[in-house]
Amino acid sequence: MAIQTGIIGYGLSGSVFHAPILRSVPDFNVRTVVSSDPDKVHRDLPDTEVVDSVDELLADPEVQLVIITSPNTTHYEYAKLAIEAGKHVVVEKPFTVTSEEADRLIALAAERGVLLTVYHNRRWDNDFLTVRNLLETGALGKLTIYQSEFSRYRPDPQLERWREQALPGSGILYDLGSHLIDQALFLFGKPRTLWADLRQEREGSQAHDYFHLVLGYPSHRVILHAGSLVRQAGPKFELHGDKGSFLKYGMDPQEGQLKQGMRPGDAGWGEDQPDMYGELSTELSGLAVQGEIETLPGRYQAFYQGLAEAILEGGPLPVRPEEARDVIRMIEYAAESHRKGCTVEVI
Repeated sequence: MAIQTGIIGYGLSGSVFHAPILRSVPDFNVRTVVSSDPDKVHRDLPDTEVVDSVDELLADPEVQLVIITSPNTTHYEYAKLAIEAGKHVVVEKPFTVTSEEADRLIALAAERGVLLTVYHNRRWDNDFLTVRNLLETGALGKLTIYQSEFSRYRPDPQLERWREQALPGSGILYDLGSHLIDQALFLFGKPRTLWADLRQEREGSQAHDYFHLVLGYPSHRVILHAGSLVRQAGPKFELHGDKGSFLKYGMDPQEGQLKQGMRPGDAGWGEDQPDMYGELSTELSGLAVQGEIETLPGRYQAFYQGLAEAILEGGPLPVRPEEARDVIRMIEYAAESHRKGCTVEVI
């Protein structure tokens, strides 16, 4: 029987990143959505009930899973209420505003015997899957530099959007930085040190719209960067080792495909065009080799496929809440580094 699911919020996250993916995985049924715009919900989900309040959703004994896609400042409160109601919970990234809040939710979920996870979907971006596979092959040799950038050209602050307002958990480090930090921690674990430069580079900005992080590991450095005034972006990924280098331009297509109405299983889902393939320069048997690396297909659906296995069969969570909590800790270290103007040790 399908897992009866409720979604809190039906903005960009709920309508683009969650509902379409859920509908592509047969183990889920979107039973209820909390939204102030029933018409928008019913255009996508005609058979789904729309309610006005979180309390009404949580009072439904049929709902087994609650997905929280509301503003960051509500993540802790709504997740706590859902766990206390005995529901499994998915929280949209970033997990919480503080790591202390995350720890409280992790402890509460364990106490109540429910599953808690966070939607770090960009672990299944096509470029990141390709980078992960490339590192496993050893084609770069001993890694020295891993750099990932997620920049945009948005010269005018959109102050009507809560993500750009002066609120706890707002700003580009929580929004885009949480993706880049999660990918780095997933590959390499926690760093020994962290240095951060955070800025408001656009006139009128109320929250950070630029960051540059350097994560220190024993044998390599991880550089994570994003800005809002980048008209022409450089490589999305740039990796260098003692045997080779890999450069990858362009963005994973799945967000754009979802906005266009495509779904997992459609022809071309998650696939790059050949002109977006990354370029590898390395050495094989003493010979210099340079060529394109075909991008692996992206698969956001893997998150919910994994969650279904966790709920129905006791399998591992697709993202452990402790991993998502560590992302928030790195954001806190970044704020400390910026405030002190120095490199900080990661404890």
